[in-house]
Amino acid sequence: MADGEQLKTAQKKPRKWGFKALAGSGRPVAVALLIAMITVMVVNPDFMELIRLKTFDFYQAQKPRPLPEQRVVAIVDLDDESLASIGQWPWARTTVARLVERIVEYGGVVVGFDIVFAEPDRMSPQKFVESVSGLDPTMKSRLLAMKSNDEVMADAIRRTGRVVLGQSATDGKEFGEEGERQPTSVGELRGDPRPFLQTYPGMVRNLLMFDQAAAGRGVFNVLSELDGITRRVPAVENINGELVPALAIEMLRVATGETSLLLRLKADRTGVQDIVLQKQGVAIPTDHNGRIWVNFSKYDKEKYVPAKQVLDGTLDPTRLAGKMVLIGTSAVGLLDIKTTPVDLRLPGVEVHANIIENILFSQFLTRPGDASGQEAVFTLGAGMLLILFLPIIGARWTMAFFLVTAGSLAGFSWYQFSTNNILYDPAIPILILLIIYIELTYANFASEEKKRRQVREAFSRYLSPAQVERLASDPGKLTLGGEIKDMTLLFCDVRGFTTISEQFDAQGLTRLINRFLTPMTDVILARQGTIDKYMGDCIMAFWNAPEDDPQHAGNACESALTMKERLVVLNDELEAESKVENRKHIPINIGIGLNSGPVCVGNMGSDQRFDYSVLGDNVNLASRLEGQSKTYGVTCVIGENTYAEAPDFAALELDLIKVKGKTEAVRIFTLLGRPDMRKDPRFLALEIEHKAMLAAYRAQKWDEALALLAKCRELGAWLRLDHLYDLYDERIADYREHSPGADWDGVYVAKSK
Repeated sequence: MADGEQLKTAQKKPRKWGFKALAGSGRPVAVALLIAMITVMVVNPDFMELIRLKTFDFYQAQKPRPLPEQRVVAIVDLDDESLASIGQWPWARTTVARLVERIVEYGGVVVGFDIVFAEPDRMSPQKFVESVSGLDPTMKSRLLAMKSNDEVMADAIRRTGRVVLGQSATDGKEFGEEGERQPTSVGELRGDPRPFLQTYPGMVRNLLMFDQAAAGRGVFNVLSELDGITRRVPAVENINGELVPALAIEMLRVATGETSLLLRLKADRTGVQDIVLQKQGVAIPTDHNGRIWVNFSKYDKEKYVPAKQVLDGTLDPTRLAGKMVLIGTSAVGLLDIKTTPVDLRLPGVEVHANIIENILFSQFLTRPGDASGQEAVFTLGAGMLLILFLPIIGARWTMAFFLVTAGSLAGFSWYQFSTNNILYDPAIPILILLIIYIELTYANFASEEKKRRQVREAFSRYLSPAQVERLASDPGKLTLGGEIKDMTLLFCDVRGFTTISEQFDAQGLTRLINRFLTPMTDVILARQGTIDKYMGDCIMAFWNAPEDDPQHAGNACESALTMKERLVVLNDELEAESKVENRKHIPINIGIGLNSGPVCVGNMGSDQRFDYSVLGDNVNLASRLEGQSKTYGVTCVIGENTYAEAPDFAALELDLIKVKGKTEAVRIFTLLGRPDMRKDPRFLALEIEHKAMLAAYRAQKWDEALALLAKCRELGAWLRLDHLYDLYDERIADYREHSPGADWDGVYVAKSK
């Protein structure tokens, strides 16, 4: 069927809608209730966050992370047995120094303290002299000449070269010796992450000599959520402006020989994306506040090594050899016990061990940055479907829809967790849908008689009683329809997409497409455009429907130019990321086609499914023009109608061409700039010579056309039109060998779409 006939047919086929779809006193309330609950969902009050967290706790309790077959982390435990043997904590620093040395002798890769040493050792010889009066002068002199216990421990830390000290962020003022410490080793990418991070005004630091001797320093704070359960741990904290990594992260940095860490913001700079060990190529995902979702295993007794056995040399060497070693405590009296989703009482030091294992075994537990948005959109969509379906198909089938939707959502959420360690919340969406279903069911039953009475009253004067009753029980439907409007159509497609896609896996390619489509879509919507559809990496859009837009051609041109500018920004971001990820960068290039003219627009499709879309010759031509952008080496090709309706924009004629599928020639142009460029003397000079060149070319004055081409190249160098002028050089050379004939009308027949 010809496109013109399709337009007429589309106008004659009205879309049928159920009368019940427009009725139902419960619908406005349901819509208002749905919007209100979605708003609350986005605001995310504490009670809603707790429901979500409890759901995630249930998942972890049902399927904790499996214990690794080969332990890579060991915990030297200041347990009750060790405290009973060696004495109450704190131990003499000489004992701690010996503990560090013995761990290294046993083959520990790195040693991390889940403890802070903020005050001098009270058992040092010098402290003894201060506390005891009447000492023999000789004894006093000998004691004062000895190294302090702190100096002994500092020497041990320095000699081993693999100790990471713990420190504690505090809501109070800074506590610790003043002095110069090595700077923290956290770099920044894409902007300042501090506004998103857990922030503290001060920190409890170790003695200065310890910090200067250590290979690294990390914060060991393990925070609890609203209900006292530990689920997330900050990967980096903002302490009085200083970026300080978590103890586990800093231990990994030291163990792998990294000189620094890289904290990376999301591409849209709305929060933290991850923290990167650059040499290892490991990106540790976080939430937007820079917190790691800890994927907990059950309490692991095999990780724990009594400190007493390390000190007295009775330990099996394989318990520490080749492992990352944490020094902490499971002793109840030292009050470092946490509640996690899988254990009611877990020593705090094992939280750090879980983080290390998550990273080493790539068993990250993640919640996508846009998960809340996806859940809100899904809930809104499913809620609107409930609102649509229940008055139409009745409570029984709507209950089936609700159960299938809820089951699918819960199943999808569990699958993502159990298979991919990704957290999606099914509880809040299901709860909202249930509330909507109950409200609609009640309102539908309560208003059923009222709706039937209204139908009888409305049609009793026009239809027979039997027809009225049938209409009351099963109202007729409005039919699908359309209208002819003068509109501007846009097609945008990525060039060489196959080559780009070969660099990514499925998830990476999906993220790339989304990152491309989002800014392009934002531009179109900002200029009153309507997105018709996405076709892979292609966007189809139009202007002047459903809302009238007298400036539709100008708005479309402005959108096309802005899309080019947004693409430059996106390519810069992708290039920076490719350098960080050490892969080749292939910039994204696009072709855009714009065309204006009458088309049919409306709800088109079947009774089961339809879309608000457009149809007609001018739609097809816009698509063909996008395809020609590559041929002529330009980004944007516009039709003659668009050129005429947007005269203030800078554009040059490309050709008089017969595109594929068309028998008539069309004049096409390339869109180059906004009205300010249109007034630029450089452009005006180029336009004059360009028009003269085309006139000479179409008159078959080849020498004159070549001379004018040379001028155009010079005048148009700033617009990068070399490809276009090369094309005309080649055509002229070809026409000189194979004359187009005296009756040639200057039309070029396109060989490709």
